[in-house]
Amino acid sequence: MNLTWRHCSTCGEERGFEQPPCEDGHGPDCPEWVCVECGSAILMGFDLDDVEVPADAPSRAA
Repeated sequence: MNLTWRHCSTCGEERGFEQPPCEDGHGPDCPEWVCVECGSAILMGFDLDDVEVPADAPSRAA
């Protein structure tokens, strides 16, 4: 299992994050990581330009 150190906003400091088995078929490129201390999840390592936004989604333009 992959492990990396990142800031955990729930714990309030650096913690180890591991990549759980991916149920979506991403394999080692899965963006989901989980704090080994508290279980909070983060997404990292993906490009937001690749995310499809539904046509009826509210605009976030300021």
